[in-house]
Amino acid sequence: MKSGISMALAQVSLVSCAILLAAAGALAQEASNRPSGVSASASSETIDNGGPSAALKTVLSAACSQNQTEFVRFLTARNKEAFSRMTPPARLAFMKRFVLLNEPGKPTVSANPAGRPILRCETPDVTTEMQVGGADLRDNIVFFPMELRDATDTTGASVRQIVMGLVREDGEWKLLSLGLLLLDLPSLEVEWDAAEVEDTEKSALETLNKVAAAVEAYRNKYFRLPESLAKLGPPLHGGANGEAAGLLDSDLANGMKNGYTIRYVIVGASTLGAPAKYELAATPVRYARTGRRSFFRDPTGTMHAADRHGAVGSETDPKVE
Repeated sequence: MKSGISMALAQVSLVSCAILLAAAGALAQEASNRPSGVSASASSETIDNGGPSAALKTVLSAACSQNQTEFVRFLTARNKEAFSRMTPPARLAFMKRFVLLNEPGKPTVSANPAGRPILRCETPDVTTEMQVGGADLRDNIVFFPMELRDATDTTGASVRQIVMGLVREDGEWKLLSLGLLLLDLPSLEVEWDAAEVEDTEKSALETLNKVAAAVEAYRNKYFRLPESLAKLGPPLHGGANGEAAGLLDSDLANGMKNGYTIRYVIVGASTLGAPAKYELAATPVRYARTGRRSFFRDPTGTMHAADRHGAVGSETDPKVE
């Protein structure tokens, strides 16, 4: 867990010069909008329950429980729009950065003797603890120093320091920054999409192999090919049978998995008794966002892949080595 926290924080801190310049530009713009006579360096230790401290507690709790509906309330209008375009795995990965945990957790909020929030995010395997420091309030921007640690760490070896920033937009507090990373999701979409495409394409290939194994298991048990992927899905009631063999989960049985559409077609049967064969294809739901390559498994079991700009692949595509 300690190394996981260190690696996650390192990823947050390693940002490009362009992002830092964008953050500086955003802060400069906020400063230019300050009412006259208000100091830019004014700080506040006492924030009301409906202010940025409450917003920070709520958004961290939402990130802990991976509650997207609650989390999105604290994104700026520009970031909210970009967040809605992200794939479900990408949205979850983004929220995980705030609590450094892979699995959804149970958030609990308490206070230290000074009245400042302590948020714990508990999962079956590990619990992180986030202690929020005094707020540095600058008109429409506020920064909170935070300490993150493994809750079981009694020596302080895993403690890491980070600063969270919020900005007031239309009278409500929204997320501005995580450490040195300005939360400018539209600017980060291209980078994140490229990283996610590699993962979803690998998953699509594994999915086709999984479906092929399920088809063969069905044929061995029922001495015929399933008429559709739906026949391989889980039964609604009772035990597995030829109409719902329980060989695939409900998503795959509906022809969808991790940003790819899965197609299954029976081919090759003849009146002369030739055994029926089948083809499988995986096509990105949103080309260049959930994947670039289309995958095709021919009747001989050979896998092919090519960038078809979202179209279905074929056996003429290059073989997957």
